[in-house]
Amino acid sequence: MTEPQVTIVFVPRERFSCTRESLESIYEYTEIPFKLIYVDGNSPAKVRQYLQDQAHLKDFQIIRTDYYLSPNQARNLGLAQVATKYVVFIDNDVIVSPGWLKNLVQCAEETQATVVGPLMCQNQPLHEIVHFAGGESHVWLDTTGDQVRRRLREKMYKQGKRVAEVRDQLQRTKTELAEFHCVLVRTEIFEQVGLLDEAMLNTKEHLDFCMAVMQAGGTIYFEPACIVTYVPGPPLEWTDLHYYMLRWSDAWTLSSLHRLRDKWNLAEDGYFQNKYKKVGWRRKMSILDPLNRYLTFGLSSRLLNPILVPVDKVLNHYLTDRHAKKQPQQMQELASTKPYQSATTA
Repeated sequence: MTEPQVTIVFVPRERFSCTRESLESIYEYTEIPFKLIYVDGNSPAKVRQYLQDQAHLKDFQIIRTDYYLSPNQARNLGLAQVATKYVVFIDNDVIVSPGWLKNLVQCAEETQATVVGPLMCQNQPLHEIVHFAGGESHVWLDTTGDQVRRRLREKMYKQGKRVAEVRDQLQRTKTELAEFHCVLVRTEIFEQVGLLDEAMLNTKEHLDFCMAVMQAGGTIYFEPACIVTYVPGPPLEWTDLHYYMLRWSDAWTLSSLHRLRDKWNLAEDGYFQNKYKKVGWRRKMSILDPLNRYLTFGLSSRLLNPILVPVDKVLNHYLTDRHAKKQPQQMQELASTKPYQSATTA
């Protein structure tokens, strides 16, 4: 069998209840050899057992921590074990389609791209609604008035369009942006840009990475022959709830935005002000609104906000503060142990 060129680093995104469907799609629809590392950041017992069983059957590696990880922490843990030409980062709520990996690799080989992103769809039914079809991410200089301000340009193409309507318009092309839902990266670029920035805790880490790649002279391509879908959603089980709330915490979001601003010396303009106003929107949409409807027997998604919003803020602060206090010791413990090969030691 041909030696794999690709290692898939599979990480938790915001919940655990889609893990099985996502992992099984990879093994069903991947036609070329690959290695796989599953970074298991404190998944619940049922998911943990499933992963261990599958690792025995399919001979993939598990890196397990008994605490929750931010996305870039998880990716870096997996990346440290990668020795192949390419690495694919993929979230555990992404469902792939036939030929997905072959098409990503083919694009990289034919264009010498540093980074290749797929046609990313969203929600169910699968592979029908575009989430992302390439985009823009760069710093531009605003010389309005007497000041020169460094401002961020971010744009995602074709979002919300039906794939059937735009498919003929899409072609392989150089772009400025790829998302970590699913992305192929030429591993050698990390020798230039270093590991992924773990100060980018939960948002805009893909912008930071793509701009760093371009700054280092790398190229990013959009490859529509590869179609995958990420399935966002509320935490579907109680065991998802804690991680979901931490993952989309106010503290992590604000810290990430401030890191992006300071790292790239950006003006705190309308882009950031708009993001600040929306802090916590995912918890509101996925947890508070459904809870409102449940408690008001379907009458309103906002009626009890004067009570629920302050409770959410207090609980969210408690969870992030507790995590922050515990994690330095946990990370030190992890550094002193070697990731295990689940197929041989689990």
